[in-house]
This record gives sequence, structure tokens and C-alpha cells, in this order.
Amino acid sequence: MEQESSRHKGVDFRMPRFNYMAIDQSGKNVRGSMEADNEKLVRSRLNEQQLHVIDMKMTKSVSFKGFAQTKKPKLQSLVIFSRQFATMVDAGIPILRCLDILSAQTKDKALKDALLGVSADVKSGLSLFEALGKHPNVFSKLYVNMIRAAELGGILDKILDRLSQFLEKEMEIKTKIKSAMMYPVLVLFFSTSMLFAIFAFVLPKFKEIFAGMDVEMPAITSTLFSIGDVFAKIWWLVIIAAIGLFIGFKFYIKTPAGHYQFDMVKLKLPIMGDLTLKLSVARFSRTFGTLIASGVPTMRSLEIVGETSGNAVISLAIDQTRNSLREGSKLSTPLAGSGLFPSMVTHMIDVGEESGRLSDMLVKVADFYEQEVDAAVKGLTSMIEPLLIMFMGGMVGFIALAVMMPLFKLVSSVN
Repeated sequence: MEQESSRHKGVDFRMPRFNYMAIDQSGKNVRGSMEADNEKLVRSRLNEQQLHVIDMKMTKSVSFKGFAQTKKPKLQSLVIFSRQFATMVDAGIPILRCLDILSAQTKDKALKDALLGVSADVKSGLSLFEALGKHPNVFSKLYVNMIRAAELGGILDKILDRLSQFLEKEMEIKTKIKSAMMYPVLVLFFSTSMLFAIFAFVLPKFKEIFAGMDVEMPAITSTLFSIGDVFAKIWWLVIIAAIGLFIGFKFYIKTPAGHYQFDMVKLKLPIMGDLTLKLSVARFSRTFGTLIASGVPTMRSLEIVGETSGNAVISLAIDQTRNSLREGSKLSTPLAGSGLFPSMVTHMIDVGEESGRLSDMLVKVADFYEQEVDAAVKGLTSMIEPLLIMFMGGMVGFIALAVMMPLFKLVSSVN
């Protein structure tokens, strides 16, 4: 099912539907329909429900909307759903009843549509993780595989609680970063807008005023007016060029080579690189630790971690680690050899492997680096603010000096 999801992700997938007639244990006739890849799979599921199949026919294929979905639910909606689902399962409420209640309660349209589809699939005989796997834009591979491990181990409520904690941590980090960067971004936006307005509309007026005065323009004023003249003539070209560069950049980083190079640059930047690495290590440790603690096999966990790392360079290092593990290597050895993971991380993983407490060690590493990310974001914010103030002060001082110097000369000539 997981291979099917990844193969058809983002396209319109058509699954055959089979109409069947069967006899239950009491001898009553049961009619129904079920979506599945083949007839054998339908018969197997009906046998599990203790139904004896008498007749079965395949009808026209139906379009399955799960793969055509492009919208993603809000992370907060997914956190609330997971938390409520865990509470209801722990209270002994049947899964189908939980899905019906939660789909009726949620206001997130993307999540609501997915839950309605999941409920219908579970009613038709699919397991919960198979039904969730049909909606890859809503439920990630991490989510689906943890639910699969939960169903196999009979600990669905515990895994859902663990998932909600994981998602809450991820949302907390994203919220901190967004809130910390909000002020510098707003200041930069408004300052750029003001400079655009000054060069496009204000400076030409001053130039007309000074042109009617019999006074020699200082070099700084002439330079400012020359910049203003160029900007007034081609301001539209500047906007078009900026938009074109942005669109071209977006297309470039969507290519495999562009995506890898951009992620490499993010790791190499003087200040942002350290923050990006700490964020990637925290995400790797939290995801890997959560999967291992939930009973997902190590190789499968590494595959999921690589796909959800958010950085192509980190993902490649994790893939190389999986290849080394197949050859009998320890987990910590290829991670240390990649040169991306700090020595503290690899040593903690090494201790976790030897003591059999790998998941605990990974969670501790994640906690530590999430605190490091929080401190780095605060430090970056405190550094950006004075730099923005200095930049704005310098620009305003330059413009004011260039405008005032001809006035001083004019006053001196009059005296």
C-alpha cells in the first residue's frame, strides 16, 4: 500500500470496485461492494469478516480523490485530531464511531474530506493504516507507519498520543521561528516600500525645485538624483525582474540538482547554516526516536526519516546510512562519516545502540537541539534588529544629507 501511495501520489488513481454476494454465519445473504486491487484481496477481507462468498463481479473503476488532493490540512488541526482520537480510543469508543465524530467536528476542509474517505474505506474492510495511506497529502508516511505499528501491537491509543506529542513539538518549533522572524520581515518590507516611494515619487519633486535655483549641486546630491532618475524610468522593469528572478528561483529549486544545491547553501551560510543544521538534527532525532519507540523497524524508520527530513543533503546522508546498515555497519558510524551530524549526536546514538535504549537517546538529543534552535532563533532576532536599524538610519541619513546640502549652499549664497 505504501509503495502504491508513493507511486501514484498527486495523480488520479482508479481502483476497481467489486460487487459481491455472501453468506454470514447465521446463513443470511449479505450484499455489498468493496474497492480493492484485485478479486483475491476482496475474498481475503471478506473471509476475515467470516463471510462466505457466493458471487462476485467487478464493476467500472471509480475515481479515488485521495491522490488528486493538493490541499494540506493545518498542522494544528492534525494535532487536535490526533489528541482527540487518542482520548476516544482510550475510552473504548470503536474506531468507526471515532472517525464519524471527528469528521463531523473538524472545521478544516482538507482534513474533513480525508476523514470521510478514511471512514468509508474502513467500513469497506480496509485497515486503518491502509485507509490513511490513501491520503498522502494529509497523513504523512510517518503517521501511516506509526498507525500500522499501533494496529499490529494493539496499542493504538498510545501511538496516537505519541503522534500528537510529536506534532505538537513540530508545531511549537515552527511557531517560535515564525513569531521570531515576523518583526524583522515586517520592518524590511516597510523600509523597502518607503525607499521605493522616495526614489520613485519624492526625489523627482525635489529635483524640479532645485533645478529652478541658481545653486551648484553637491556630488552627493547629484548622485542621489541620478539614482532617482534611473529608478523613475525603469521602476517597472525592476519589479518585473524581481518577480522573474523569484519565479525562476522557485522553478530551479524544484529540480533535483537545484534542490540539493540550495539545501547545501543553506547549511553553509555563516549564521543561518548553523540554525538550519540544528533544526534538521532536531527533526531527525525526534522523528527517528518516535518511530523506533513505536515499533517501526530501523530500516523502514530511516527511510521515512530521510523522506521527511526537509533537506536533500541530510536525506542523502541518511540513505547512505541505510546502505551501510545493510552491509552490517553500526548506525553511528556512517552518520559520523557524513560530517553533518555533530559528534554529540553520533556518540549518543552509539550509546543508545549499545544499551538498547536508542529511542530514549534520540528523544534526549531532540530535546537538546530544540532548545538550541530556540536560543539560536532568539540570538538571530536580536542581531537582525540592530542591523535593520543601522541600514535604515544610514539610508535616511544619506537621503537627508543629499537633500539638505543644496539648501545650506543656497542660504550661504543669499547671506
